Amino acid sequence: MTGEDSLQDATDAPRSSSTDESDANSVVRRDRFSGGPARGFLSSLAADERIFEADLAVDRAHVVMLAESAVVEDDTASDILRALDAIEVDGHASLPDGEDVHEAIETAVIDAVGSDGGKMHTARSRNDEVAACIRYRLREDVLEALEATLALREALSAVASEHVETTMPGYTHLQPAQPTTVAHWALSYEGAIRRDTERLLEAYARINVSPLGGAAFAGTTFDIDRERTAELLGFDGVIENSMDASSSRDFLLETVQELSTLSTTLSGLAEDVILFANRGFVDLSDDYSSTSSIMPQKKNPDTLELVRAVAGDAAAGVQGLTTTLKGLPRAYNRDLQRATPHAWSTVDAVLEATRVAAGAVATAEWNEEALAAEAGAGFSTATGVADLLAANGVPFRTAHEIVAVAAENGGDYAAIEAAAEDVLGEPLETYADSGAVRSALDPAASVASRDSMGGPAPDAVESQLESARDALESHEAAVDDLETALETAHDELRSEVMTYA
Repeated sequence: MTGEDSLQDATDAPRSSSTDESDANSVVRRDRFSGGPARGFLSSLAADERIFEADLAVDRAHVVMLAESAVVEDDTASDILRALDAIEVDGHASLPDGEDVHEAIETAVIDAVGSDGGKMHTARSRNDEVAACIRYRLREDVLEALEATLALREALSAVASEHVETTMPGYTHLQPAQPTTVAHWALSYEGAIRRDTERLLEAYARINVSPLGGAAFAGTTFDIDRERTAELLGFDGVIENSMDASSSRDFLLETVQELSTLSTTLSGLAEDVILFANRGFVDLSDDYSSTSSIMPQKKNPDTLELVRAVAGDAAAGVQGLTTTLKGLPRAYNRDLQRATPHAWSTVDAVLEATRVAAGAVATAEWNEEALAAEAGAGFSTATGVADLLAANGVPFRTAHEIVAVAAENGGDYAAIEAAAEDVLGEPLETYADSGAVRSALDPAASVASRDSMGGPAPDAVESQLESARDALESHEAAVDDLETALETAHDELRSEVMTYA
């Protein structure tokens, strides 16, 4: 996936279709640049298999536009388009050697139809061609990532819906802090993944614009229709400045950054579930676990450990891509050939991790008894007792001191009663009914009392669930619309190509 060619407005001299491999290599680069020990180092042909289909689509749209604009004759366009169909059938593996997939496809077309095949490259450079292919393929990857986030959010919402009243211990610093519910925990991650969905949708909008027509960077002398190629390829519009169109890769960096943020969310989710499994709060499906090679009694949350590790891979992708792009002058530099591998590896790793996380969450079983038994551990209802005292006229800091003293002495009703007498100099009942204090000590009652917006009380959680469902439905519709738009563009391009058959 190289760039920087000087052939945007010309074709090579006529040549036979029965050339040897050395000649084939020279179709685009010429004899002077077709050999030597650096050829293999320069080549990205093997790695470009990922954008093989994208390049064929970009070629077809460009050729159709050239024919419609009377830049290339209809008969020539027909020959080129038929050759591209044959290349698609034969597959990437059948391409001749070359520096990249773009050169190899062009060489194969010229081999098939003769020198007129070189007219497919009229009014463009590999610089804008490469940029278009990356965007074409990346938007498909981002749509897959979006689908994966939707599936994970659906799984989290399903867990929340089932466990609205399932109390569990809540932690800060991994210490028992306050009782909460499984639903409240699950929806905390749904909200975070929802924002990841929104960020990816925003990134998609900046990916889905066409650089075609930017040529090497200074546009072209031919009367081309940039909007038409954008339409045929399903892009929402064009990048106006030709230098920006051919050289910018900020859309790549943004996408990798958003995926890294998603992977960080996934890592936290994985860590929580790993800890919950360790404490007997949740049982992962065997499909998302493994056993030891020597200790058969063990059930390890291996898949989630790998999900947790993917955050490191994604962060490395951001760092690698940022470093590659840092300080590059306009317009095209060969460094950009090393940029896309960072993006593709990050896309693949985070997509797989998201799917695995969704499956693990959807199939896990929650141990409600164990969770309820631990919900009040470590005097986790202390804040509720302090709130109760504060609501009855005790300054909160004084109430905080009372429950702190009580915590040092067991944290039960008797300890609170003694602490109140010690700190206030008055009986506890002067400020709070004993029944109310005992209720505040109960984890389930404590959770039910926290009914502020976004809290863990069942009514508050139901409201959050409704918001989660509404947002999921909206985002599903948005993704469906994007996918439909691409399918429509694909069908239109194929229809236009068929008119030249």
